Formats: sequence, structure tokens, C-alpha cells
Amino acid sequence: MLSAKKEAVLAELDGHLAPVTAAEFCTWEKSMLVSVSEDRTFKVWDYSTSQLIYQSGIITAFPLLSLLIDEENKQIITGCAEGQLWIFSLIIDHNYRCVAHIDLKKEQEKFCNKVWKSGKEIGEGQNNSKLCKTDNMRPEGSVEMSLPILLIEHCDFFSCFHNEENIYSSQNTSYFWIGTSTGLLIINLANFELETFLSYRDYSDLSIRIARSCALTRKAANGKVLCLITSMFEDMIAVLEVNLAALVRAQHSDFLPHANEKSLSVIARCNLLANSPLCKGLKKNVKETSSKTLGVKNTVKDKPLVFHSKIKSSGYTAAPRMTMFSPNTNLKKQEVSKWKTSCKCKNKEYPLESCPPIKYEKEISVTCKSTPIFCVQYSGDGELLACGQADKTVLIFNSNLTDVHNVFSGHDGAVNSVGWSHDRKWLVSASEDRTLRVWSVCNKELALILGKEKFHKTVRFAQFYFIDTFILLCCGAEFHLLSFHLDTTKDDLKRYKQRSVCKLVQKFPMTSTMEITSLSAVNEFYSYIVLTAGSNRALEVFDLNAGCSTAVIQEAHVRPVHQICQNKGSSFSTQQPEAYNLFLTTAAGDGIKLWDLRTLRCERRFAGHSSRCYPCGIAVSPCGRFVASGSDDKYAYIYEMRSSTFLSKLGRHTESVISVSFSPSSPQLTTATLDGKLRLFLP
Repeated sequence: MLSAKKEAVLAELDGHLAPVTAAEFCTWEKSMLVSVSEDRTFKVWDYSTSQLIYQSGIITAFPLLSLLIDEENKQIITGCAEGQLWIFSLIIDHNYRCVAHIDLKKEQEKFCNKVWKSGKEIGEGQNNSKLCKTDNMRPEGSVEMSLPILLIEHCDFFSCFHNEENIYSSQNTSYFWIGTSTGLLIINLANFELETFLSYRDYSDLSIRIARSCALTRKAANGKVLCLITSMFEDMIAVLEVNLAALVRAQHSDFLPHANEKSLSVIARCNLLANSPLCKGLKKNVKETSSKTLGVKNTVKDKPLVFHSKIKSSGYTAAPRMTMFSPNTNLKKQEVSKWKTSCKCKNKEYPLESCPPIKYEKEISVTCKSTPIFCVQYSGDGELLACGQADKTVLIFNSNLTDVHNVFSGHDGAVNSVGWSHDRKWLVSASEDRTLRVWSVCNKELALILGKEKFHKTVRFAQFYFIDTFILLCCGAEFHLLSFHLDTTKDDLKRYKQRSVCKLVQKFPMTSTMEITSLSAVNEFYSYIVLTAGSNRALEVFDLNAGCSTAVIQEAHVRPVHQICQNKGSSFSTQQPEAYNLFLTTAAGDGIKLWDLRTLRCERRFAGHSSRCYPCGIAVSPCGRFVASGSDDKYAYIYEMRSSTFLSKLGRHTESVISVSFSPSSPQLTTATLDGKLRLFLP
């Protein structure tokens, strides 16, 4: 290292075992330098003292060729001779952990398959933009045996669209160029996916097909970027002019936000249609309840036993002289009043700027024998926590995990899901025994059961919908919209006869799938949107106001999605209306993806946790800032919504964490494990 003023050697950094291929200064840390080498490692130096700060292990079997320091996200990006990218965090507390690993060959093949299946003509090579052809982007011709990464450079993505109606102005995402021996690629640093691809062979008048090196202009001029490449086999240099805006518009015209004039929204924007399934269900429900209540009033009336007031009978009209037995009929009222006062004490605004719940507080064993807890969910007021277990029971705990509030038994199979009603009076559960049950939390008894004769397959998921107006459940390749009426009257002579009513409004089949693996909808406010995931690895969006499917996202993950988690907020916090259009999906071995309903695009990917053996659950905090995830490495992970790497690892678990839940009223997190233990974490 030489000094520019004195032309003297300031430091000599010795430690690599092979030639150094790239080195970069860290702009936010004084005297820090990062280098990569053909010895397949990267090293972090303090060049002022010539000391080695950090040395990585051997990352890959191929030499590392390129390096980029991302100042905005405080990360380093390095690429090898076999088309592999690694991203490491330079944040002090992260200990240089790996944020993501990207296989460019797979990303390029997936991108080419997507464009090829769409059947679009991307365009002939033009004099100014030189766009690539669809025929050249097919997987058979686009994936090379070797894909050395020669260059990693920042991409001035937004400035290329300053004359394109500011299409991407709302996205605060980093992009970077990848220069390879066969073409140029743009990678989205938030979701680690390939945004666009340009092959050198797409330029008909360019004789260079394989490049030895390449360089790019950092700033785009009039939406165009200049690329200089040198030939691998000839003494030849060429300068290419790339119109990035035209290239992205041609390859992604179906994903641009302005292409969908009627963008979807979780919050209802219009009134119910006359022929809407929701409207039909509401009418039926109103008719049934009104006729029943009228019938009761007409047949049962309070009448005195003695019709003549002047005649004294056997003392029925006189007040008793002494009270021999007086049952405490006000017991439930007292309990309800205590419950309401406790809710009022906790009915405060959720602290939006609070720290995430990462401090271990306590743990309890749910049962004597270790049994997996498949699902946990807080009630809307944050007072109670429901757990669905593999031993066929549903348990309700206090939010501080000090006491068991109730035990509901009756299922003949493992409980797959539990869901609270908006008024916190009812709890719905779905089980492997092909039944759905609704429990009365106040009366501590079963209120409604739909038996095996109703469903031909296992009920995977069930929840209340449209502010407790309907019940949604998925069974097989379709989900059901049910209207219901729960009868709370008591009759000791007919106490075992089911008086509650539940009727099917409509079935909605998911396109081209064998089974719906997850379902999600908002019950806290009126919403027409229902999200489903299928065994075909696709996501499908249904508009129940129109009564049809509105959008399909093919191949959302490499494996079927086992949970969809929406940003529902809570009654204790307030978010921007646009934030409710964000939802998360997770699949075994493929991490967590954040989607935007308005664009139907993956906006960010969260990686770092392990979920290869068990389907681990996820949850969003009421403030919308944090994401919690279970993991099969006996940890729970906390992510920030704006960062792809995890913020904290929560230990103290003795088995895989398969379910997590945030409290809607206070910053606390509960985790559930395979050995039947609940753990509470606070800020």
C-alpha cells in the first residue's frame, strides 16, 4: 500500500496463500480494507496497524475473482469462477456472518424459464438499446458450463427510470450489476433474485462472445449505461450501450406496478356487490337469526301463575320471608368485569419504537409428556393464548403463562390450527380427524361441530372472517366459505343437542393443485381478499366480493408454502394503509419471502434460520417492524422488516421451534417447540 503524497509504503498486508484478485476500502470504518484471493477466502484488515481483523474459512472450491462493498447495507459481495455469489454482513455485532448465497446459474435458468413460459417477444436488437431475443434466453442455450463472475458494480437503477413515470420511485431497494464472461445481469439485493439479463450474443454486430474482463459506468446517462468488454481469445475491445429502462420494461412488463390498473388491496375499497358471495351469506345469516329469535319470542312468554291479582295463592306472589338458598349468579359477571378492567388497564397504544422481544423470561411444559405444539395464537386483546397440540387437545393459557385458563378436548386427531374470533368469545379449531369445532371461551364448552361427513379430506386450516361473520377453512384443493349462527341459550333438558347452525355459502377451488397447504385472510377489518398456497408451489389471490380468483403467482418457492402470514396489525397499533398489503410466506428449505399484494412481487427475502426438517412457523409484530421465525436448530429468529439478515437469535430451546406468536397488546413473543414447551420473551 503506497501513500499518494510521499510515495512510500504505508503497510504490507501478508496473509493470503494465493494471488489477491480484488481489494476494497471500507468507507464507514477508518483504516479497514477487505481483500479476496484465489485461496478462496476473504480477509478484513486494519491497514493502519497491518493487523488481520478477520479471516474467513474456505468459502468455495473455486477461486474468488470479484468484490464489492455495499455501503448502504454494510455488506460485502464476492463472486467466484463458477457463478456463485456470497453476501456477508460487516455490521460489528453480526460477526461477518453469511447473509445469502446466490447461484447465478439457477437464477438465470429460472429467469429464462419464466420469460420463455410467458411467450413474450422481448425484441430485436436495436441500434440504441440492443435488447436480447426470447429465443436466445431459453434454458437450453442460456446456461453455460462455466460462469466466472468478472465484475460486481453498483447499479444506478432508479435514475434510469426518471423519464419512465417514476415506476420504481417507491421502492428503496439496492441493485447491482454482475459482469460474467457471457453477459450482464442485474441482481436485486433485497430478494436476491435476477431482475434482468443481457447476453453478449444478443448484439448481432458484436464479434465478442466470451469476455475476459468488463467494466461499467457507475452513473447512467439518459437512462443508458456504457459497458466495456475485452475478448477472451482475441485482441479486441468493444463498448456496448445498454438502455436499461427499455430492457427491464420489455422483460418485466407484466410485473410493473402501472401495468395493473386495478391494483389489489387488502382494505376494502368498494361496497359489496349485489351478487357477491359475502352478500348472500350475510342475507342468509340475518334471515336465520331473525326468524329464530322471533319464533322464541312468539312461543315463550312470561305469564304470571295467578291471573287474578286479588286472589291470594300459595305464596307465589309474595316475597319469601327468609332466603334458604341463594346461588352466586353474579359469579360470571364478576369474572367478566375483572376481565374488562384488566383489558382497560392494558388497553394502551402498542409501543411502536420498542425494542424487539429478545430477552428470555420464562418457560412452561404444556403437558406431562412431551407432545408437539403445532399452533399458537393470541386473542385480540392479548389476554389469552391458545395452543393446538398433537395430543388432540386445545389449551388456553393466560398471556403471562402463569395458569391454564381452559382445556378443550374432543378432537380425534392432531389439532392443525386455532383461531380467535374478533370479540374473543369463540375459538375455532381444525384437526386431522376431518372435523371443525367452535368452542365457547366464556361457557367453556363446545358450541358447534362439523363432522367427517362434511369433509372428504383433512381440514388444514380454519379461521373467522369478515369480522366474525363467516368461517373460512381449506380442505383438499378448495376452501369453503361458511355462514354460521352460534346459539348461546341454555336448556338443561336439551343441553347435548346442537342448536348452532352452520351452512356452506360457496366453495372456491384453487387452480391446478392437489391440496391447499395454507390460507390467510384478515378478520380484524372488512377485507375481500383471501390468500391461498397450494402443493403446486403457487400462490393464488381470491376476491370474495367478486367471487373469483384474481391473480396467481407461479413457483413462489422451491417447495410448497406451509404458512402465509399477513401484516394484520392489531387494535393497539396503527400502521399506514399500504402496510396491510404486505404478507409473508415460508417454505421448508427456502426461507421467508415478503410479498406486496399491489405488485405481486417478492420484495425481500429473509435468510439465516434453518427449516429443512420441520415446517417452522412465522409471525409479524403488531407494529409491522419485526418478523419472528421458528427454526429446527433449536432457535427462534427475529428479523427487521427492512433487513434480510436476522437481528437476533433466541436460545433456551431444547427442541425445534415450530410455532411463534406476537402479542397484539404488548411487545412479547411466545415460542412453541416439538417437546411441548412454551417460552416467553420480552424486550
